[in-house]
Amino acid sequence: MDRPKAPALSLDNLLQAADNALRALFAPAPAPRTTPELPDPSPLAEPDRRHVAGLMRVNHAGEIAAQALYHGQALMARSPQTREFLLRAAAEEGDHLAWCERRLTELGARPSLLNPFWYAGSFAIGATAAALSDRLSLGFVAETERQVEGHLADHLERLPDADLRSRRIIEAMQRDELAHAQAARSRGAGDLPPLVQTGMKLTSKVMTRLAYWI
Repeated sequence: MDRPKAPALSLDNLLQAADNALRALFAPAPAPRTTPELPDPSPLAEPDRRHVAGLMRVNHAGEIAAQALYHGQALMARSPQTREFLLRAAAEEGDHLAWCERRLTELGARPSLLNPFWYAGSFAIGATAAALSDRLSLGFVAETERQVEGHLADHLERLPDADLRSRRIIEAMQRDELAHAQAARSRGAGDLPPLVQTGMKLTSKVMTRLAYWI
């Protein structure tokens, strides 16, 4: 059976990729799905407010990276079915971006100043993986979502007990990440080499530590 060819890049595709990047980085994030049902915000002591803002800034940066990864993968996907799955997942991750953005605003905090770097790096990784094969591209989805789910579980443990509002948002995100990983596996995601998985973990640690503060 012939291997599907990598898509030919057109000017329209490249312009769409540029538009996606500008929207993710500089436009208010739309959320087709409503925010999870949230309790009224509870007053937080200043140290807790800064801590929660740091965690949500990390989550927001992660969603910026997810947008870039999926859009890069969709640009170079070999099959229409894989491309459709990636774009649908990107739309759901866009909801997460909007939820995190809104929570940051409520906390009087800003997104990471390094978001353009997270986007550029993740887009390059996604496009490169997809150019090699859909199986490898879906493997990146499954492994990325597995690692993100672990980060979110850690954040749930680190949230102040009083901050039920952020907790509901992160729990809803966590459910979606697990669903994306399972869907990628059901579509034939390949296992990534251990060295690649380790590199992803190290890169993620750098991003989370920087995004918490910057």
